[in-house]
Amino acid sequence: MASFDPKSLSTSKLHGYLLSAIAPRPIAFASTLDKDGNPNLSPFSFFNVFSANPPILIFSPARRGRDNSTKHTLHNVEATMEVVINVVNFDLVHQMSLTSAEFAEDVNEFEKAGLTMLKSDAVKPFRVAESPVQFECKVNEIVRLGTEGGAGNLVICEVVKFHIDDEFLNEDETINQKKLDLVARAGGDVYSRANKGFFEIPKPTLKLGIGVDSFPDYVKNSMILTGNDLGMLANVEALPTQEDVAIFVKDSGSRYPKIKEASHREKHTLARKYLSFGDVQSAWKILLS
Repeated sequence: MASFDPKSLSTSKLHGYLLSAIAPRPIAFASTLDKDGNPNLSPFSFFNVFSANPPILIFSPARRGRDNSTKHTLHNVEATMEVVINVVNFDLVHQMSLTSAEFAEDVNEFEKAGLTMLKSDAVKPFRVAESPVQFECKVNEIVRLGTEGGAGNLVICEVVKFHIDDEFLNEDETINQKKLDLVARAGGDVYSRANKGFFEIPKPTLKLGIGVDSFPDYVKNSMILTGNDLGMLANVEALPTQEDVAIFVKDSGSRYPKIKEASHREKHTLARKYLSFGDVQSAWKILLS
């Protein structure tokens, strides 16, 4: 059996072992506001529930290992002492993943991910309308666990109101776990889906995806593409060029001879098939053809 002294490992190596060994972990999709009222949305997998009376949730925005900087979410909860923790199910996992990218402080991740801001009742940060369960929280305390890169900051939150989508409630008002289909985080690109087991989502590009807010309206407002489809499409650095699209149309002429004349609905349905295989570039070329 391999044995390790944590102090002898680099922070990134230790981080990788911890995330892979202590898994899967639930995801806190944390919505906050900065001191000027600008929204922020980011996921954290150092998260769980720790008390029922009072109802206490704790998540930890850790200091970045590469440069010891701190995250916008931490700055916001320090300034406002409020947060909404939204749970993540499979239907929005790709949109959630997109928001983990290092967008600038003034960027609205709700818009980037194509998610809907829903007004809260008891706190100021917005809820994620697409999330099946949303916890409005007051922050009781922030416990700093260290000053070096990788150190956590425990945000101890008391739930003051929460919301459950009726679709996921049984007749006796218990939660239907199978319908809820929660997603949890493991190490690397690995996630766990409650109903299926492990799957992978590539981490958002370091150069930042274009975001759903950059889509043509006929794609953004699609009646065919799902939230996960939009999240995958949003995680590209740039749209294919007209030349790329023309080459794709020419090369695929034998399979899709009338692709240019196809309706949006037909193109979106075909693009979904490519997305199901992870071929985002081809999906975009079909949508733009």
